[in-house]
Amino acid sequence: MVLYKQVVTLLKKEILLEWRSKYALNGILLYVISTVFVCYLSFKTTPPLVWNALFWIIMLFAAINAIAKSFIQESKGRLLYYYQIASPQAIIIAKIIYNILLMILMAVIALIFYSIVFQNVVGDELLYFVAVVLGAISFSTVFTMISAIASKAGNNSTLMAILSFPVIIPLLMLIIKLSKNAMDGLDRSVSIREICVLGLINLIVIATSLILFPYLWRD
Repeated sequence: MVLYKQVVTLLKKEILLEWRSKYALNGILLYVISTVFVCYLSFKTTPPLVWNALFWIIMLFAAINAIAKSFIQESKGRLLYYYQIASPQAIIIAKIIYNILLMILMAVIALIFYSIVFQNVVGDELLYFVAVVLGAISFSTVFTMISAIASKAGNNSTLMAILSFPVIIPLLMLIIKLSKNAMDGLDRSVSIREICVLGLINLIVIATSLILFPYLWRD
């Protein structure tokens, strides 16, 4: 019960700070909209495979820009304050939930704008939306933990790239395969395996974060 209250309080703090500054929201929205527009000017019309690949490239870099600063932007004084009032599990859970909410919002806005600018070629729109939500959750869980590790290692961007590479590549392959099934309009039963594997990977990443973050926090 104490953990739940700490998570809720920290999550409210994250949302309130973002609502006041709107730094991440406005910055990523500008990035997504401008990137989609540049892609439209460059390609005009795109075949389905290119349509899908471009969308996930945009979402990947939007996730990096939005989530990579989760812990990097926190000052040492604020981190020390968190250390005194909350458990490390509550902090990492609140960060993950906040980043998931932020990424789902960004992904939905990006998908709507992307579908307006480019002709929508998705066969199964509901399954594609599920793929977008799962992709947003996957990016959030992975990059939140990697951001925490990088913040304790001098905010080394090279370290963050190295750590994220072996995790994000399999995730991207699964997400692209799932979204391609949706674009081709295949029966939804074909995509159950990808959905289950993505869910399992997210659970493993979250469990690993809960185990490892307290050790990072002590440093």
